[in-house]
Amino acid sequence: MSLAQAWSVALVGLEGHLVEVEADIAQGLPKTTLIGLPDASLSEARDRVRAAVVNSGERFPDRKVTIGLSPATLPKTGSHYDVTIACALLAASGVLPIGELRHCAIIGELGLDGRIREVRGALAMTLAAARAGFTRIIVPELNAGEARLVPDISVYGVRSLRQVLAMIRSEEIPDEEPPRAEPRLMSESLTRVPEVDLDDVLGQREGRRAIEAAAAGGHHLYLYGPPGSGKTMLAERLAGLMPDLGTDDSLEVSAVHSLAGLLTNDAELVTRPPFIAPHHTASLVSLVGGGSGIPRPGAISCAHRGILFIDEAPEMHPLTLDTLRQPLESGFVEVHRAAAVAKFPARFLLVLAANPCPCGQSGTPTGICSCTPQILNRYRQRISGPIKDRMDIQRQILPAARGIGTAADNPESTADVAARVRAARDRQSHRYQDTPWRLNSEIPGPVLRREFPLDPTSQSILESHYAEGRLTARGLDRVVRLAWTLTDLAGLPAPTPPLTHEAFQLRTGAPLTPLEDIRPLREPILQ
Repeated sequence: MSLAQAWSVALVGLEGHLVEVEADIAQGLPKTTLIGLPDASLSEARDRVRAAVVNSGERFPDRKVTIGLSPATLPKTGSHYDVTIACALLAASGVLPIGELRHCAIIGELGLDGRIREVRGALAMTLAAARAGFTRIIVPELNAGEARLVPDISVYGVRSLRQVLAMIRSEEIPDEEPPRAEPRLMSESLTRVPEVDLDDVLGQREGRRAIEAAAAGGHHLYLYGPPGSGKTMLAERLAGLMPDLGTDDSLEVSAVHSLAGLLTNDAELVTRPPFIAPHHTASLVSLVGGGSGIPRPGAISCAHRGILFIDEAPEMHPLTLDTLRQPLESGFVEVHRAAAVAKFPARFLLVLAANPCPCGQSGTPTGICSCTPQILNRYRQRISGPIKDRMDIQRQILPAARGIGTAADNPESTADVAARVRAARDRQSHRYQDTPWRLNSEIPGPVLRREFPLDPTSQSILESHYAEGRLTARGLDRVVRLAWTLTDLAGLPAPTPPLTHEAFQLRTGAPLTPLEDIRPLREPILQ
């Protein structure tokens, strides 16, 4: 036959689209034409495929060759179509059985000598192929680990085009030299949760309470205070308080990391919430995502279901920081480009850390601030009001009092606090089991007020704060959500006035008052 088809996958964001690669060989002068909205890297596939086919011991057709990528209206980008194009071309030449190509998806970049190189997004493409009904997929050997994380699909890792052809022909697969892993463009350590423990933090009772509440309800956190007071120390230990990801979340987070090039070659599912800490000089595109052609995920999507920690937040460009407004509300980000619109998940817990002023001593009990009022106002305005209004918890972190020792302070460990956080999240899962939400921070304000109203005393406390201008309408809803989180941590059935007042204090940064009258219930809520 002079016409054959093979299947590959195109990614627009995390959404996979099946691509039918057709190869037609006709009479005419030798020429290879590639159609179907290919980008520059895909247009170069003609030369890569020609060299790889010849160097693999096969004959490249010396006639007019047309390669079509369907659907033609979908922009195609990347080099992972190379192996699919080669297989369709050889099937059209009559040297490969066509029937074997109809039930198998193929991805991989070809080297000129026929070796198959790894590609980005193999996990997301395998997920798309499995959802489309394919039971087999051929991937580069270096991507086989992450592709095998997808259930209900057989993954074949290959090293060269020769191995692919032998597999399709049902011949003995030749042995090839193991591929050499290429260096990652982004550091794998970005997703590694710091191996630190909360019992390293002495003192800081209010800071500990803040990160515990943030982890339990998924609340955004703003820490400010002088240098060396422990802001970064607390933020890094927040990651250890969060429970492991569920199966669906693990697949989704792993797919984002695969597309971003963060998964290791011996890939495993990302089971821990990622901890992403971009430098404050990060660009807007690196934070939100983008790039030429089809957009790629940025740091906020890599932090999906985890923590995005921005240290020295006032030093980040205000416009870059303000791009977080919409993802903080919606839980996703849409990156619009001329070629395509990519949608990435971005439901993360934002942690901002900041000094109170350039010298770092403003508002401290012992420090002397040398900043003028104009400098102080200009520095504080670098974090805009809309961003601060979206922060559920705001805490001033001051240096711990002198003389604190481990024996007297006896700080709780990460394991002890994480157990309370897991119990609080279990209560939230039980309460929202028939809704699309999981955490207190996710439920919309109107639903929260209608389905889970506060008692009259708590409601009057918040209404008085709102009437006096201490809370915005958004801030009032966030205080209610935070009050429910404190309730879940205490093991109570509903928020009490003291817990509602504490939620308001956490929201506004006021000093916390002791709550001696709050005791956990003896009987657990969940049976």
